[in-house]
Amino acid sequence: MIAFIEGKLVNKQEGSILLECGGMGFEIFVSNNTLCGLPLQNENCKIFTYLHVKEDEMSLYGFLDMEEKSLFMKLLEVSGIGPKGALSMLSGMKLTDLMVAIANQDIVSLSKIKGLGKKTAERVCLELKDKIGFVSSSMSNEIIVNNSVIQDAIEALLSLGMARQDANAYASKCYEEGDTVEDLVTKVFINMGR
Repeated sequence: MIAFIEGKLVNKQEGSILLECGGMGFEIFVSNNTLCGLPLQNENCKIFTYLHVKEDEMSLYGFLDMEEKSLFMKLLEVSGIGPKGALSMLSGMKLTDLMVAIANQDIVSLSKIKGLGKKTAERVCLELKDKIGFVSSSMSNEIIVNNSVIQDAIEALLSLGMARQDANAYASKCYEEGDTVEDLVTKVFINMGR
């Protein structure tokens, strides 16, 4: 099992990244949440991974932190949900919102995730409602706030016409503890002007 890979971020696009480590390039499938938290291209980063092996395929799935990986692993326990479906769920909502929706059995919110029907959402809630409290208790309030500020700043930058890849990279790179959304958006534009 490959627990994590640390190396240079060669390329990132919606849904996957290319990480260079030891002269090899690893294609790693990632959620939008992880993509938003990654540094700029050609910088080093550490990605926690899950290796999915089938008869005709081997795929790496990556996560910026262990909280997201833990939830991914819990989603894989639900009958009918594979790695791609679990990653789609992680991309469909902020991590904390997803955990709250599962814990509160919010079928309506979960059903809005692309590719997730009502029956699957009900099954996720039924099978994970008692397990999700353990995952969410390991997350600090600081992480929740940080993700929220970065995500909201990215949305603001997108509404101002910035490309998603640039918005993700700059917002994640410029964030400092205590920043508001307005602070972060201002920093991004200052940083871009350099």
